[in-house]
Amino acid sequence: MTQAVRTFGILGAGKLGTVLARLAVAAGYEVLVAGPGEPDRIRLVVEVLAPGAVATTADDVADRADVVVLAIPLSGLPSVPAGLLAGKTVVDATNYWWETDGERPELADPAVATSTLVAQALPRATVVKAFNHMGYHDLDEGPRPPGASDRRAIAVAGDDAAAVRLASMIIDTLGFDPVPAGALDDTVNLQPHAEAFGANVDAATLRLMIERFPTTARGRLVAAGRASAQVGLR
Repeated sequence: MTQAVRTFGILGAGKLGTVLARLAVAAGYEVLVAGPGEPDRIRLVVEVLAPGAVATTADDVADRADVVVLAIPLSGLPSVPAGLLAGKTVVDATNYWWETDGERPELADPAVATSTLVAQALPRATVVKAFNHMGYHDLDEGPRPPGASDRRAIAVAGDDAAAVRLASMIIDTLGFDPVPAGALDDTVNLQPHAEAFGANVDAATLRLMIERFPTTARGRLVAAGRASAQVGLR
């Protein structure tokens, strides 16, 4: 059974975080948003860009929210209150982006699914991947009611079926069609340089992008990198 979500938490008050906050308020959730530091640093931004959401601390978001979205740079992961997220579903919307995160060869490796690193950093939470592949401006303009002919799709992936169902329900509530994208280790198919990264398309089209990833140049590069890593472990 999928748990009820009443309080929607967002760690990150940038462009993606405030768009998600605005969509979640419109969907009827109580919305908590935290940025780096004290709430006063983001209070005006939240009030203007996501009216109805509440600016608070990261600890408060982690403690009170039923589900928490990571809408932060990947390099900000050490600041996440991992202990307070125990037992929570955490939606990883991060991407490795060198302009923001700096040159990190271990993250730039095409064979690395960065969501698996997020899950390792949050061992007592259940991590799913979603909201990372669509641009924030498309996300902002995209919500449509169920069944609308122009409804867009958001991919969701994870290792826990209940958490994936929960994230899929949230995606639907926010106005998008959820599309399964496999396990966390498969989310290289949603990361930068994959065909689905940046996709603002319907569910059928997104599903095809995900399915054909192994046959693309990026998919073959990932497969080669993983095969080489396996050889190195022998």
